[in-house]
Amino acid sequence: MDETLKELAEHIEHALGGSLLSWTVEFGELTLVASASDILDVVRFLRDNSSCKFVNLTDVCGVDWPAREKRFDVVYHFLSPVQNQRIRVKVATDETTPVPSITGLFPGAEWFEREAYDMYGILFSGHPDLRRILTDYGFDGHPLRKDFPVTGYVEVRYDDEKKRVVYEPVRLNQEMRNFDFLSPWEGTDYVLPGDEKATTN
Repeated sequence: MDETLKELAEHIEHALGGSLLSWTVEFGELTLVASASDILDVVRFLRDNSSCKFVNLTDVCGVDWPAREKRFDVVYHFLSPVQNQRIRVKVATDETTPVPSITGLFPGAEWFEREAYDMYGILFSGHPDLRRILTDYGFDGHPLRKDFPVTGYVEVRYDDEKKRVVYEPVRLNQEMRNFDFLSPWEGTDYVLPGDEKATTN
C-alpha cells in the first residue's frame, strides 16, 4: 500500500512542480502540503488527472496552531473511487490571509468552508456565501480556536418574564477548582481494607 501511495505522490509532485511543497506517507495515508495560493491548481489536478480521479470531497476542516506565524491549517480530504485511495491536502494560512475557495471545483465545499470560517475564523476568497453556519448570528469569537475561553463570552437563556431569548455575560456560579492530583481524592498511597489480596507478587 505504501509503495502505491509513494508512486502516486511522485506522479503528483512531478506534474505539479512548485505548487506542491512536500508530501509524506504515514500510517497508510498520503498527505500533500501545498501553498494556499496554488490550492485550486492542486485540487483541479487531483480531480481531473486520469491517474488520480479524486472526485469525491470528503471533508474540509481547520486545525489551530497558535504558536505558529501561520496559525491555521486548512485540511482537505478526498476520495478516488477509481483508484480506491484517499488523500489529504494541507495548506497553511493566518487570521487575515484568505485561502481561495474550492467551491467552483467542488460545490459541496460551501458548507465545509463556512464551518471552518465559523469555528476558526479562516477566510475563503471567492466563497459565494461566507457567513456563520453553526453559531448564532451575534456570536463573538471562533469557538475551536485554542485561545477561545472554555466558558465562552456570553450565555443564552430564555427569560420567562421578557418572553424571549436573552444574552448575558457568562456568570460562573462556583469558583474554578484547581485539581491537586497528589491529593487522597485522586488516589491513595496505602492499601484499602480488602485490597491486600489484590497485590501482585
